[in-house]
Amino acid sequence: MNAQPMTCGDYVTATFARDFVADGFDHDTVERIHRGLFDEWTHALAQSGLFSNGTVADALDSWQDDPHSLLSALLANADEITLKRYDLVWEALERSAHAGSADAVVEYA
Repeated sequence: MNAQPMTCGDYVTATFARDFVADGFDHDTVERIHRGLFDEWTHALAQSGLFSNGTVADALDSWQDDPHSLLSALLANADEITLKRYDLVWEALERSAHAGSADAVVEYA
């Protein structure tokens, strides 16, 4: 049997996903993740005692490269309706971020 090594997302899913979904929809958390604010998640991984410092650092690097990967890991076991709610918020944040950057370009052009 060839076991695949666990990814950062696998660690997050195993550690947080059930509680994240059970706690109900959380718009503020989606906004923080979208803005790249990962302190609570890196702290929770580090404090769990389950992961090495290297694994925690790798997780942070992964999230900084792709913030949506953290949200996806947290929602890995969520039902379809929950996924849709979070996707709609993420898409709205993306549109807002792109509109803001377009406005900044126009202002300084």
